[in-house]
Amino acid sequence: MKKPELLVTPTSVAHIEQLAQAGANAVIIGEQRYGLRLAGEFSRQDVADAMHVARKHGVRVYVAMNALFHNDKVDELSDYVRFLAEQQVDAIVFGDPAVLMTVREVAPHMKLHWNTETTATNWYACNYWGRKGAKRAVLARELNMEEIIDIKHHAEVEIEVQVHGMTCMFQSKRSLIGNYFEYQGKFMEVQQMKYAKGLFLYDKERDNKYPIFEDENGTHIMSPNDICIIDELGDMIDAEIDSFKIDGVLHESDYITEVTKLYRRAIDLCAENREQYEEEKGELLARIEAIQPKHRPLDTGFFFKETVY
Repeated sequence: MKKPELLVTPTSVAHIEQLAQAGANAVIIGEQRYGLRLAGEFSRQDVADAMHVARKHGVRVYVAMNALFHNDKVDELSDYVRFLAEQQVDAIVFGDPAVLMTVREVAPHMKLHWNTETTATNWYACNYWGRKGAKRAVLARELNMEEIIDIKHHAEVEIEVQVHGMTCMFQSKRSLIGNYFEYQGKFMEVQQMKYAKGLFLYDKERDNKYPIFEDENGTHIMSPNDICIIDELGDMIDAEIDSFKIDGVLHESDYITEVTKLYRRAIDLCAENREQYEEEKGELLARIEAIQPKHRPLDTGFFFKETVY
């Protein structure tokens, strides 16, 4: 039975080696100037170093260029794409057609993964971008299991699904946190809070904490829970979904590594010995629950119900 790729977000170059040993088949990296909500910041030198480490372990490297680009950055794209082509990265992850057009012009051989995080909700959209040059579509997080399998059945491209981690609920290009502090006259605190990752919006009625952070791409508000479907992989493996993603944004590297090990075990069992997977999947879930941060409960996202945040 075909096994899906296990794609993970590393926090650093050194972390890639740990993830490779934990069973990751691919990693997604980049810098916030071009990519959205990455687990770590990777400069050009880091990308080059990451390629060296990844090649040593047979791990594929995808680079995120899925930010929302305004005119001021469009002229930079060709130089960055050329650099990535020189490094022989395995794919560029994009959402903006400007990236696709730039790749066509300067590196037409480069593999492209279409990822807008929200609009990949039907197979027509996936196949549209496939016919434009994308080899993979990253599905929206708001789809249920039936919709995901239906899309895979009709897709002309590879399909990637997030199986673990938090999701983005809201993004604004504006500096909402900075504007809030400046409105209060707390200019020093604006600098102290820049790029901070320990801030939460608290919903007293639901007792939820929504992580909120700011970077070069604006303000991001994340889900209060982490998706975890380590015990519900069977249907997607049977449908031959191409890639399972563990998103480690705002998590510590040790946590991401341990979760990767557990999903590696789950995928291998589910594909090779379904009976044993059924016996062990409860234990695998319990092991993730044991290391899960107290303020971040686990749920199944939209896979089996209409989650409301």
